[in-house]
Amino acid sequence: MRLSIRNVTQDASLGDSIETAESSAARRTGLLKHARLAAGAGLWIVPCEAIHTFFMQFSIDVLYIDKKRRVRKAVRDLRPWRLSMCLAAHSVIELPAGVIEHTHTQVGDDLEILSSV
Repeated sequence: MRLSIRNVTQDASLGDSIETAESSAARRTGLLKHARLAAGAGLWIVPCEAIHTFFMQFSIDVLYIDKKRRVRKAVRDLRPWRLSMCLAAHSVIELPAGVIEHTHTQVGDDLEILSSV
């Protein structure tokens, strides 16, 4: 299932082709098999409080959100071979690098997640 994620606070689309990773295997694999993320693409990892970019080939933007889908932490341009965490998060949205800056997304923003099927 593909999702569309919108930053309601900033009135901006974060992506319209977001995949989900809800199983243990999907969460472990994450974006490791991707060579890049296309514009509008991303991955919503549920549940998740921490990620790594070991073995990845590209940088990503990361949004940690709580159960109310409010941004708890925003990490811009997380390069390969890094760790990141937010213990207050319920899930993580991984996006192409530059999306956070382009959409002016910041801590406290409310997100809307809709099925785009």
